[in-house]
Amino acid sequence: MQFEHSKLKGRIREKGFTQEDIARQINIAPSTFSTKINGIVFFNQDEIEQMADFLQVPNEKYKEYFFTQSV
Repeated sequence: MQFEHSKLKGRIREKGFTQEDIARQINIAPSTFSTKINGIVFFNQDEIEQMADFLQVPNEKYKEYFFTQSV
């Protein structure tokens, strides 16, 4: 199963950040972040919570940003 993160990518841009900024914020390498946001590797729960908090994603929107399955 793969997840689509286009909405998350949009939120990052909307808030004026880069993927590298978010990688630093959640303490992972930018290359690791890239593999995760592109659906190659899953984000872990802590990373999702940190990103959601930093990007101000409401709890009820987690599924849209982090768990939308790729078709």
